[in-house]
Amino acid sequence: MSLTDREANPQNEPPSRADSMTLAIAEPVQRMTNHDPPEDEIHEKISTKDFGIIPIPKRLQHDPKNPHQWTLLLNIVFGLSSTFIVSNLYYCQPLLIQLAESFEVSHDEVSRIPTLVQTGYAVGLLFISPLGDLVPRRSLILLLTAGAASLSIGLPLTQSVTTFEVLEFLVGIFTVVPQILMPLAADLAPPHRRASALSIVLAGLLLGILIARVLAGIVAQFVSWRVVYWIAVGVQWLVLIMMWATIPDYPRRNKDLTYPQVFVTMGKFLITEPVLVQAVLINIASMGTFTNFWVTLTFLLGGPPYNFSTLGIGLFGLIGIAGVCCAPFTGRLVDTLHPYFSVLISTILLLIVWAIETGAGGITVAAVVITCFGIDVFRQMQQVSLTNWVFGLETDARARLNAILLISLFIGQVMGTSVGSLVFVNHGWRPAAGLGLGWEGFCLLVLLARGPNAGRYTWIGWEGGWRRLRRPSNTTGPEDLEQASNGIGKENPVEVDEKKETVVDSHQVDSKGPEKQEYSRG
Repeated sequence: MSLTDREANPQNEPPSRADSMTLAIAEPVQRMTNHDPPEDEIHEKISTKDFGIIPIPKRLQHDPKNPHQWTLLLNIVFGLSSTFIVSNLYYCQPLLIQLAESFEVSHDEVSRIPTLVQTGYAVGLLFISPLGDLVPRRSLILLLTAGAASLSIGLPLTQSVTTFEVLEFLVGIFTVVPQILMPLAADLAPPHRRASALSIVLAGLLLGILIARVLAGIVAQFVSWRVVYWIAVGVQWLVLIMMWATIPDYPRRNKDLTYPQVFVTMGKFLITEPVLVQAVLINIASMGTFTNFWVTLTFLLGGPPYNFSTLGIGLFGLIGIAGVCCAPFTGRLVDTLHPYFSVLISTILLLIVWAIETGAGGITVAAVVITCFGIDVFRQMQQVSLTNWVFGLETDARARLNAILLISLFIGQVMGTSVGSLVFVNHGWRPAAGLGLGWEGFCLLVLLARGPNAGRYTWIGWEGGWRRLRRPSNTTGPEDLEQASNGIGKENPVEVDEKKETVVDSHQVDSKGPEKQEYSRG
């Protein structure tokens, strides 16, 4: 019995048991396909003010019957916001010598500043970014941005290194806005453009890391370091105004969720979701290789046989920027593939890049250039693919899932910085490159432990084989793709008949024959 069959039933006869079960499956999928909101969301009161005080522009107010459209302009706003907010974490790095002279302290003392701001960021990732599943995200984003901008005012004013360190720690906590924008972009973007949207936000974040160092170094070269932070304050307030005028209001996803339950469910995901554990392990090892390369690059290029100047070494960052600019193209590619295969392709390409670096990184600069470009492009593709894949597990838990992924990235950064530097200093460039190759090989082994069509709760296995290299055009996202591949809900699998573009319940078999009850996708 199709969904439209109810309209053609003038006698209003009660449906059979098979029809009832079919409709129970059909209605949520049809609603998800047509992007219709849940009934409780339709009756939810439309918010007209942020924090009950600041008016929300009428065109940005949430209307369940007329949802906001994801546009290129909105995607650019998300990317630019990520760029100039995450820069807070990196302005200090090229300024450490000037900070020591200005505060009249030792270099060892100011070396704590980058650690403190990164520690604050880690605290924000763990305790604030999961709030995206608990509270309205527009208000949360504006509040955090205003907090970071306000705290930053104290940085160029203070004459105390202790006050400066405390403020940097607090600014780090509030600088998690890009990690709240990421799940929001996934919710707002249509499924066939989700990876593209995520790739642009991630590219903005990576550009922020590079731009902050370049901007701070150039400005401090000609004027005081304090001017750098005044610029940062002004840019953040401009970003705040831009976000207020462009980011649509979006209701909270979980009305009955409490703050303690946020962490309970995060722990539950880590022990019950094999895909998430795969992504975490790959993130840790692959981010370790990424950080290992960029941290040891200075040692490699500054010593024989290259002996490059500081300026020459710095210019290699431009190659990284070129790699980041490929984000829209890699995002489009990821949108066309099953997430598993886009992760597989990017991992194999990273292995090839690391093989080139291991073989010739200390012999010819061409190998270093290839690695600089390749590691940025393919690591970004791998990260977007993993994020897109994991976001399909639970649409109402994307902020919590994203927080888990970010914590794994943080662990990978620490591992790559400490272990990579130690190996390079004690054993040279080739063992350090071999370490990156080995870590990337570990990523491949973790990925191959489960096939692309394994059941959602299957930890190791290859049921379903290699089918579905490309994302089916009639699915709405990774969650539907998993259902179509019999990966989610193995107890009641839903299959996709691609020829008829219908979804069938494989448990509904008529007693008179093997025909399956079908319903239209609408």
